[in-house]
Amino acid sequence: MLLIMARLSKEDLAQMNRDYFQSLEKEKLVEVADNLHLYAVEQWEKNNSDSSNSSQPPSSDNPFQDQPKSAKSKRTGSLQEKQKKDSIPKRKAGKQKGAKGFGRTQILKIGEIVSHFPNKCSACNQTKLFNNATPYMGHHVLELETTEGGLKIVCQLHHYYQASCSCGHQSLSKPGEGITSTVKGRTRNLKLTEYVLVGNTFATLIASLGVRYRLSRSKIQEFLFDWLGVKLSIGTIDRCIREVGIACEPVVEELLAELQLAEILHVDETPWYQKGKLYWLWVAINSKTAVFRIAPRTKEEFKQLVTEAFVGWLITDGYGAYRHRKRRQRCLAHLIRKAIGIAESINPRISRIGTIILEDLRDFIRAIREGKNRAELETIIRSLRGICYVGKKVKHRKLKGLASEILNDWDAVIAAVNNPDLPLTNNEAERALRHAVIARRISHGTRTTEGSIAYSSLLSVVETCRLRQINPWEYISSVIKLARKGLSPPPFPTSVVSS
Repeated sequence: MLLIMARLSKEDLAQMNRDYFQSLEKEKLVEVADNLHLYAVEQWEKNNSDSSNSSQPPSSDNPFQDQPKSAKSKRTGSLQEKQKKDSIPKRKAGKQKGAKGFGRTQILKIGEIVSHFPNKCSACNQTKLFNNATPYMGHHVLELETTEGGLKIVCQLHHYYQASCSCGHQSLSKPGEGITSTVKGRTRNLKLTEYVLVGNTFATLIASLGVRYRLSRSKIQEFLFDWLGVKLSIGTIDRCIREVGIACEPVVEELLAELQLAEILHVDETPWYQKGKLYWLWVAINSKTAVFRIAPRTKEEFKQLVTEAFVGWLITDGYGAYRHRKRRQRCLAHLIRKAIGIAESINPRISRIGTIILEDLRDFIRAIREGKNRAELETIIRSLRGICYVGKKVKHRKLKGLASEILNDWDAVIAAVNNPDLPLTNNEAERALRHAVIARRISHGTRTTEGSIAYSSLLSVVETCRLRQINPWEYISSVIKLARKGLSPPPFPTSVVSS
């Protein structure tokens, strides 16, 4: 008699244990083993499928993971071709040396002339004594203006004048210059300056499309031409995004100092890639301020984000770098999700223990929120601790890990007993990271330290403005305007501004 199993379900697997196998006759045992083998093969093929051996698109492959040998052999062909390919140096990003350049083909129609005069004599410091001022240089700036009907691009011609003083010295007005950001191996470093094609507000719009709305550089290029009739190169668009991010870096330092004074701070981190190397995107956030940082996942980097000056309460997950902080509430949502997975186990005993842990965690949260008395809380705590001691001795990796995790971090798990106003989950930090996680799946991270700083700085300013109900792009536009002149950013608004 053949045992037919077209698809093994959770209930089917739950009935299969050692006693069941020993009770089967040889023919039935072989048939069951064959079905289990087919099921195992199916799962293995599912876990090891990629674009080279299935209909999955190449975008589903991990770009930072080596291709399997079978895929490599198909794509490189013979051994000689492979060796020849390996001998070719890797192509750098961006324009290649010797490649043909492209100049501007779109004719710019001047809609406004902006004049810049020297405000004082550079020799004797006298003012208002200039005669015969004449323009000696100029450049075009594409600036964004808001109208009642929407957005409009205006081409400005900036004229810079030279003028003579009564002392005989001739002074020049010049475009402002800010800091220069350097990257090793780059042919031209990024300098914040007013001598650029894209104006402050227009650069802010481009940065918002790239960072906030997650459009690629080519899609931004397409959007600007289709909707605003402006042709910009990919390099100019990339420069604007990095320029805005670098300009926001000093603002983040101010926000970071504010975070150290917070009473409650949510902290979390998620994987991030910088040129294929694994980094982490950290976030520290409270009700009014958020700071992001891309750095390795170490205790030292955590201390750069949350310094020893911080004496408030931390809401975190179970990462070991947080555990030296005594005033800490453990995120119970993390533990609940793990308990749900164990409660759904095929093994009935493991499932029962996981269910008890899950119920105790939920009862604890409910009791805190409903303001139950200390006796009821103690009953729940004793039950949770007792079942965790039982789970710690069971030979099941996930259950043993969860039980040990709760016991080892016990004071942080039940910190809300004496501090019922503490948040019991780390949802604030997780929600703040959600946007960046989506962006990471699209862009696969950043390529340089400068790019990481620019992205995290801009993200910090935007998220903080959202928390304070401030239009982020108006503030960021003023930041880059001052940064291009070499001036410090304006103070970050603290009050909520109604739109």
